[in-house]
Parts: sequence; structure tokens; C-alpha cells
Amino acid sequence: MLALTAGQAARGDRVQVAAVLDGPQPQKHAFLDALEVERTVIALPPRAYGRERQAIAGLCARWRPDVVHTHGYRTDVLDAGVARRSKLPTVTTVHGFTGIGGWRGRIYEYLQRRAFHRFDAVVAVSRPLVTLLRNDGVAADRVHMIPNAYAPGLFSARDEARAALGLGDGFIAGWIGRLSQEKAPDVFVAAVDQLDGISAAIIGSGREAPRNSPRVKMLGQLSDAARVMKAFDVLVLSSRTEGTPMVLFEAMAAHVPVVATAVGGVPDVVSENEALLVPSDRPDELARAIAAVRGDPAAARTRAAAAAKRLATEYAVGPWVERYAAVYRGVL
Repeated sequence: MLALTAGQAARGDRVQVAAVLDGPQPQKHAFLDALEVERTVIALPPRAYGRERQAIAGLCARWRPDVVHTHGYRTDVLDAGVARRSKLPTVTTVHGFTGIGGWRGRIYEYLQRRAFHRFDAVVAVSRPLVTLLRNDGVAADRVHMIPNAYAPGLFSARDEARAALGLGDGFIAGWIGRLSQEKAPDVFVAAVDQLDGISAAIIGSGREAPRNSPRVKMLGQLSDAARVMKAFDVLVLSSRTEGTPMVLFEAMAAHVPVVATAVGGVPDVVSENEALLVPSDRPDELARAIAAVRGDPAAARTRAAAAAKRLATEYAVGPWVERYAAVYRGVL
């Protein structure tokens, strides 16, 4: 969202963001602080869905946008229909599905997948998502595959990053993400426990924290986790399901070797030339790949350099923004 809106504004588009936020202090949010375009905050108590739809209708009447672009199940299900009743074209980006969770998550996913049929264009960030959408019956001419892009950021030096995180010397495997079942931090911890002489750190928060391990340091949520990426000797992505994960791009940009599960859009972003890929839910294979990075650092550096080069050539922001502009022109 940040990269897309900034890129659209840079090409001369008028961009306005409506952010629906719950909580006691909805104006205090890292996403809002980082936005470079005009934004309106719709601050509501939880489940005030009628008031939310009224607020969106008011914005549509006041702004009269050419296109309304939603992200996520809440706006896809609740708010896109308001825009359509205002005779405005609607576009959504499908970032992925957990495929896992309780009854509430399954209901949300069901409603969102039904809602895709009503959009003028549906953007999928990976090939597996394109297949899922077409299997769901979304018209092929409305489905567009546009993998995520990456806007280069700043990285702290290795020693500075380790000091900031309170990490010592030695080989450290890093994991960054939401602590949830689909991200599989439990598989990462199980893999690390099989290895001698390796420490690990997890950055993130969520409801599915893995079991405690003396080898794994839990660092909690950081507002700019990518900045400390170079603290790690390897970035491990242990997910059971994925779209096109931004943390993968961040590791590639930082020249940090990657070990990842071959799920979702990951194999489209990196091949065996750029990372070590393993099956999901296999801590033994994940452990062997982490050990391979430690055992042959020269090969790991070669893969990391190839990954950084691929990121710069295939996932630049400029062409990505233009692909979205083409989708908007199509629905108009």
C-alpha cells in the first residue's frame, strides 16, 4: 500500500486513502505515519459496520474517484459494494489466504471469495492465487497477476543491528512475521532445536507463539523490522502458505541468505539459484538447509547476491505501478 500509493502519486495520479481503524487511539498507527498521500481515518468501535458503510458512501460522494481499490477481506466484503452502488469501478488485490484457522476465519474467507465475483478487476500477487480465483469461478478476463514489488529501504549494519536487538556473536538464524499457524513459527523452532551451535531470533507478535526454546530469542513486534535484517546470517521463511511475502524481498535487498518453504508465490520470486527451498511442515529439511548455509557461507553469499540482482531487475516499483495503472484503465 505504501509503495503503491507513493508510486501513483509520483506519476501524477490523485491518490486518497481511507483507513478503517479500530481501537482507543486509531490515529496513532505506523501505517498512517508512513503514508505520503492524503488520507482519511474512519475511526469506529468494533463491529460498527453500518456506520462504516455510511462513512465510505460519504467519501465516495465527496471524492468521486475514478476507481476504488480495496485491500483485505473487511473492505472487500463491507465497503466495495458501497462504491459499486455509487456507480464506481472496483478493484481489489488478493494478498493471500491463510487456509487455516477457526470457524470465524473460514467464514471471513468464504465471504471474501464470494465477493470477488462482483469486482471489475481482481489482482492476484502469485500464480497459485490466480488458479484459486479461476477455480472459484472468477471470470478469467477479470483476474490479473501482479506480484508485489519492493521499494528499497535502509538497513542497519550487521553489528549495529545485532546490538539493537541484543544479540551476541555467532551464527544466528532469523525469522520475521506474524505469529500465526500459517506462518509456522513452530516449524522454525523445531528446526533450530535440531541444530548445534546455532542461535535464533523471532521478530513478530500474534496469537500462535511457538513453544519456548533456550536457543530462540523472542524479540516481539518491531515497527521497522526490515532495518535490522542484516543482524541475521540467514532469514528463514517457514510458512505453510503464502502470497508474495514482503519479508522475502527485504532479505533479498539486504543480501541476507534465504531459506524458505516452496509455497505460494515464493518459488516465483526465488529459485534454487537465489535461495534454498524446502517443503512445508518439514522441520528436518528446514534444519538441513539452515545448516547448509552455515556450512558453506561462500555459496550462501553467491545466492544472496543473485537474489539481490533479481529483486532489482524483476520487482522494481516503477513497472509495477504502471501495471496497476493498466488495470485501472481497463476497468474504466
